[in-house]
Amino acid sequence: MSSQSSGLAGRPPARRPQTTLITAGRPADEPGQPLNVPIVLASNFRAGHQGQSTGREYSRDHAIPGWEALEEVIGELEGGAAVAFGSGMGAAAAVFDLLPAGARVVAPTDCYAGVHALLADGGQQGRWQVELVDVTDTAATVAAAHRADLVWLESPTNPLLGIADLPAVCAAAREGGTLVAVDNTFATPLLQHPIALGAHIAVHSATKFLGGHSDLLLGVAVADRPQLGERLRRRREVAGAVPGALEAFLVLRGLRTLALRLDQGQRSAAELAHRLAGHPSVTRVRYPGLPTDPGHARAAAQMTGFGAVLGFEVKTAAAANAVCDSVRVIRPATSLGGVESTIERRAKLPGQDYLPPGFLRLSVGCEHTEDLWDDLTSALAQAGV
Repeated sequence: MSSQSSGLAGRPPARRPQTTLITAGRPADEPGQPLNVPIVLASNFRAGHQGQSTGREYSRDHAIPGWEALEEVIGELEGGAAVAFGSGMGAAAAVFDLLPAGARVVAPTDCYAGVHALLADGGQQGRWQVELVDVTDTAATVAAAHRADLVWLESPTNPLLGIADLPAVCAAAREGGTLVAVDNTFATPLLQHPIALGAHIAVHSATKFLGGHSDLLLGVAVADRPQLGERLRRRREVAGAVPGALEAFLVLRGLRTLALRLDQGQRSAAELAHRLAGHPSVTRVRYPGLPTDPGHARAAAQMTGFGAVLGFEVKTAAAANAVCDSVRVIRPATSLGGVESTIERRAKLPGQDYLPPGFLRLSVGCEHTEDLWDDLTSALAQAGV
């Protein structure tokens, strides 16, 4: 299987992403074949005659069928060479491992806490120098890109849902020979295509929307060209950040329903954001789908939808904690992108103290919109805000 289109004459016309989710990454279309790639539980494989390589010897070095199927689907969706890792942080670490010692990294001020921790650790070890910027400030980000070896972007950012001007920043970075990676976890390949917008690498925590059921850890990095994909594959091999066979199978199964899950979550998120914006206990709503959101126009220009994650603020940390304690349909839990809606006060976490104390991140799942709204209004009332 291949995560790159062959471009051969006579190839069927490109399918829409919703169809690719269903049809890609399947076994050979032959009678008697299973419809799904089976789970292959193997660490090593039988050698060829007289020691000849079969192309599959040891599963840390050579992808097993489940990985290949998963990489085919995500590679087709993102338009590049996909490489699966044991977690989203494994994928992120592989990107940073491409850098020489002493490299300069530009990253968002508002960024996933795990990436911030990885950058801080590497900085303390002298592996790189880190410059944090507000990626919603295009001029400042472009200026920083000219000084960098790697620009790491999130758009929307996690958790404040800021929107970076990806075409402008990617173009400026490429002009200076700077590598650009975009964490596309919030948007998914259905709503945004970083490679088409100029990035070299798109990264996903497949733990979240791609898997969609809060039951696995897995990450994916997608390179814009095969040579860069091979460098990422080499990082996976030597660092050992390989995905499990079961986890790859579960992500692939989750991908089959991504379009349906995301459609439901996105519609509910838009409605909830609109209603929360008018609620007397809510001081601010952050969701790029709201016309009043600072990133709305930019998101509308580079995304095909606004996603299923929103943020809102209440007056105090105590009130936000009380909301989390009072919900009954929504689950107070970390992470996001599952079929169940989850809520969390992110400022309680180490390294997230820059966030407003009363800020709540809400990942909207597949429950009925009205039940979610009833749960939120009840929790806000019980919190006494």
